[in-house]
Amino acid sequence: MGIHPASIRTSRGGGAADSARRSDSLLTVILFLLPSLALFLIFVVYPILQSVYYSFFNWKGFGPAVDFVALNNYRRILTDRVFLIALKNGLIIIALSLGIQLPLALGIALMVRRDLPGRAFFRTIFFMPYVFSEVMAAIMWLGLYNADPQRGLINALLVLIPGAKPQAWLGDTRLVMPCIFVVLTWKYFGFYMLLFMTGLQNIPAELEEAARIDGANRRQLFQYITLPLLGSTIRISAYMSVLGSLQQFILVWVMTHGGPVNASEVMATYMYRFGFVRFQLGYGSAVAIVMFLICLIFSLVYQRLAPQADYLGAY
Repeated sequence: MGIHPASIRTSRGGGAADSARRSDSLLTVILFLLPSLALFLIFVVYPILQSVYYSFFNWKGFGPAVDFVALNNYRRILTDRVFLIALKNGLIIIALSLGIQLPLALGIALMVRRDLPGRAFFRTIFFMPYVFSEVMAAIMWLGLYNADPQRGLINALLVLIPGAKPQAWLGDTRLVMPCIFVVLTWKYFGFYMLLFMTGLQNIPAELEEAARIDGANRRQLFQYITLPLLGSTIRISAYMSVLGSLQQFILVWVMTHGGPVNASEVMATYMYRFGFVRFQLGYGSAVAIVMFLICLIFSLVYQRLAPQADYLGAY
């Protein structure tokens, strides 16, 4: 039984048409991606490459970079006591965020989820600080932390306690970091509460009802149903909290400028101080690259260890 030549031509023609359609679709996708790709290259890739270049120079920001110092800027970073303090403070913020801020946000999300009377009101109140800009939040808390009892609300309440004395909350090297963390928690825990509430809404109510019928109490419901099914939301929240802690800048700079005596210095304020206050832009670029590498390494490790569904947005 033979094959008619016309059918061969038709088959070849159909293959050519499919190939042309695929080429048109690919061209359409490329054309739609070009604007975003151009913006990404201009505003992300190019600044990173430029910072890498300037990090090898002792550059003040004026004129071309000609004073090549090779890796001296990076050696200076790793041996600078103030940078090590900034790195330590960043790690402290990460530890406190993972140990206090996220559990607090999860606890409040569980409370306002279903059973708490007036939960809509409490959801709004808890989330409201996140809506404020960081500068506004910093200025508000500067007033609360004011060392003068006549001007600072916290000290005004403190002196009402017999034997208590007003504290220089942001002027004491031992108190400044806990005070800053209080502000960070107040500002951001509402955002994480919203993430946890979204994760809780994705847990089928039938599972909890079946567990209650089987005799599970509240602790067992949380331990064996809620917590495992909330695992991806918790991991993503922890990931975002770590990156946010490493890049924290505005609240710290507005409230303390990294003081007193560098006690509240973080990596971003350290970079800003050298790059834009002292005009040591070559050294500041090296600090920026170190920060970028720390965040990049953490992100790669997270993607390596975390389930793929976490960073693809699946539950």
